[in-house]
Amino acid sequence: MPLKRAISVDEMYKMKFEEMPFEGEWLESFGKPERSGVWIIWGQSGNGKTDFAIKTAKNLTKFGRVAYNTLEEGARKSFQLACKRNHMHHVKGKFIILQEGIEDLEKRLNKRKAPNVVIIDSFQYTGLTKTEYKRLKAKYPKTLFIFISHAEGKQPEGRAAKFVRYDADVKIRVEGYRAYVTSRYGGGEPFTIWAEGAAEASADIKP
Repeated sequence: MPLKRAISVDEMYKMKFEEMPFEGEWLESFGKPERSGVWIIWGQSGNGKTDFAIKTAKNLTKFGRVAYNTLEEGARKSFQLACKRNHMHHVKGKFIILQEGIEDLEKRLNKRKAPNVVIIDSFQYTGLTKTEYKRLKAKYPKTLFIFISHAEGKQPEGRAAKFVRYDADVKIRVEGYRAYVTSRYGGGEPFTIWAEGAAEASADIKP
């Protein structure tokens, strides 16, 4: 197989990328991310992970269709309450809720009006290996995948999830109702998920 042609610096500088022009607190935390790629969210249970993911989904409906694949929690009352707290009925035309495995998800992504953003909760429930994750990412280069992961200490749980963390364009650790964002697109300010809960969590941390 012949080598691909090398790209010059001038050519690289002239490249245009589709970005999401975030504003306000989203801009401060995330910068202006590309519309495709991979993000990962992780944290211990009870720290605001689901609410943050729902808030993120709502914000991203400004830029396209968002599918939330709730493999782990399913259509349960806790998920319903999170949707109600964040008034997801306001974006119901651009937000859908799924509960399907990767094979069925790929069939959906192959359709003409496929979602632009797919949030998968959780990475562990997909059963994806490192190789399968890389294949999924390569197959849908125009899709933004956001994986929600269990945590092991302050890191995602499992070798495959840790690889996703290293590979992801945006890495988000949720703790004490705050999201700590490391983004390749700027930002970097902690994002407050729930102000009252974050204040109580901070008060509980001993110096």
